[in-house]
Amino acid sequence: MTTVKTLLYALLVALALGACSSSSSPASVPEPGGVPPPNEDPASGKARPGPALDKIGIELEEVAAGFEQPLYATHSGDGSGRLFVVEQTGAVRIVAGGRVQAEAFLNLSDRVVVGSEQGLLGLAFHRSYEDNGRLFVNYTDLDGDTVVAEYAAQGGRADSSSERVLLTIEQPFSNHNGGALAFGPDGYLYIATGDGGSAGDPLDNGQSLGTLLGKLLRIDVDAATGDLPYGIPNDNPFAGRDGARPEIWAYGLRNPWRFSFDAATDELWIGDVGQSELEEIDHAGGGRGVNFGWNVMEGNACFEPASGCDRSELELPVAQYSHDLGCSVTGGYVYRGRAQRALRGVYLFSDYCSGTIWGLDAAQPGAGVVRLIESGRAVSSFGVDEAGELYLTDLGSGTLFRIVSK
Repeated sequence: MTTVKTLLYALLVALALGACSSSSSPASVPEPGGVPPPNEDPASGKARPGPALDKIGIELEEVAAGFEQPLYATHSGDGSGRLFVVEQTGAVRIVAGGRVQAEAFLNLSDRVVVGSEQGLLGLAFHRSYEDNGRLFVNYTDLDGDTVVAEYAAQGGRADSSSERVLLTIEQPFSNHNGGALAFGPDGYLYIATGDGGSAGDPLDNGQSLGTLLGKLLRIDVDAATGDLPYGIPNDNPFAGRDGARPEIWAYGLRNPWRFSFDAATDELWIGDVGQSELEEIDHAGGGRGVNFGWNVMEGNACFEPASGCDRSELELPVAQYSHDLGCSVTGGYVYRGRAQRALRGVYLFSDYCSGTIWGLDAAQPGAGVVRLIESGRAVSSFGVDEAGELYLTDLGSGTLFRIVSK
């Protein structure tokens, strides 16, 4: 992310004018429910056409406020309907029934360094959390290095003394830490890492298979391989290759600020923060072995235009926008809930600086992007609850919002 600043921005040719106002009225958290198949009407079960993007309007309903630098919201999958909000300063807080519980679910403030892009950055609950109480976090430690660790929860709270470090990645600079965690449809833990920071990827980490920086990693938290406290899935694309880290699933990323899997199709979506010109949304089936291009490319343009570049083996973004429209992309989710029928099948994403929220048809990601709202919020992340309803965190006001269609 980048420091919030005032921006003058023009319309993209591909964007349709559709700005709406936001609402501050409290919103209730819906009950958990199943995810309908893609392109199926949740009421009738019959196939229907894709979303009419040019007719969609959205509002933001306030769910809870008073958070300290909220960076993410998620659920534990245990049927409780609770939301868990990650604070950059080191705590995870519970929202239940629209109220923020006074006691933190987990507090790691004594071991987390906090800066513009450092802190407690990611949280993921084991898919069997209801039975085993296992959860995983991504944070920058007091040395500024990335730590991915497991914790155990009992009695409604996580035990901060139960830490089991899975992975530590030395960070050469303080920025571009990535930080998102998510369990994929295959049950493995995916970890997003930035290129190590500075500018222009001076260490060429994005294209190097010998480092974990600038990557999407994939590990098995239910196994161990040799001296590693985690397993390497047999089908990881670079497992067994000399000079390559076996944890790598995809590469060529600059600073992936939030990724997600489509709950209906399992497809991978990534928001990758650009250098000085272009912000991008990357999309790829499962993503196995994909090279997203950094630092050969920034968006769909050669990063060093004078020397040219070979795009033949690269996965180019499905959407991008210039710094006339923002400065730091916030990747989102494909909406697969039931309550907002107009949003089904729409991938929503935003920009941290401008607060603009855009949407595209997940089934036809190259068909164009529509501006849905000028939110006026510092959108630090999106998140979903057990019912597939979509939320966002506003770093500026410390507020959690639910996204609804209008």
